[in-house]
Amino acid sequence: MKKSIVVRNLLLFGVFLICLSCAQSGKWRLVWSDEFNYRGEPDPDKWSIVEKPPRWVNQEEQAYVNRRENVRVENGNLIIEARKGDFRNYNYTSARLDTYLTGKWTYGRIEVRAKLPRGRGTWPAIFMLPTENIKSVFGWPSSGEMDIMEHVGFRPGVVQASVHCAKYNHLQGNHKFGTLQLDDPFDTFHVYALEWYPDRLDFYVDENNYFSFKNEMSGWKAWPFYRDFYLILDLAIGGSWGGAQGIDDSIFPARMVIDYVRVYQADLEKLGYNLKEYQPD
Repeated sequence: MKKSIVVRNLLLFGVFLICLSCAQSGKWRLVWSDEFNYRGEPDPDKWSIVEKPPRWVNQEEQAYVNRRENVRVENGNLIIEARKGDFRNYNYTSARLDTYLTGKWTYGRIEVRAKLPRGRGTWPAIFMLPTENIKSVFGWPSSGEMDIMEHVGFRPGVVQASVHCAKYNHLQGNHKFGTLQLDDPFDTFHVYALEWYPDRLDFYVDENNYFSFKNEMSGWKAWPFYRDFYLILDLAIGGSWGGAQGIDDSIFPARMVIDYVRVYQADLEKLGYNLKEYQPD
């Protein structure tokens, strides 16, 4: 009798999960993903591996390189590993991947399930940049940036989501952001997600919507987020923020471990959006 009750409960739970999945798929449709269910280099049909020297951006100390020691897929996970002094004459090496050539989207839900590296000097990030400049204005910040997750090692467990554009950015000291303290981002996977609508950006850790940025409908300087953006995953070392309190050389190698990346989109017109209303003049 007890066994039959257990089986029945398991079946009911399975039905619940199926119903939950159906409810979610009623809004979101999976359009791109990498489950990392293979071994070796990241899938070149989905990822480009960026190679850049130290101080290429944000005064970061690492070189971004393409070699197995720094970026690989194993045991169902993408590993981005920062290392010290074991390649050429670089003090630090790490990896940066993007979908600039392989995936770009306007609106949707972007989610990354990840564990973060420990240690002062680390600066992992999950973020999005535009595929093209806006209104013939060159580059950052006018064309926009959406930071789904950033973490600097000297603030253990504090994750941040932020938005940069011409009107609001950290160079002016007025960029918009939210923070959340996590007890276990290093040993436990969390889902870091952005839900991107024409009228707002909602940032999540797991099911917790801890920061939102609304489209104030004042034009592209406050809302460049109506065009295609691509996804970036990286682990920086040092730099203007990550290195603000130095680098602890005892932490290496340091790893960012990613279980999956998924991109969903929805039929926004069925959700009541008239997309023409959200195109800046």
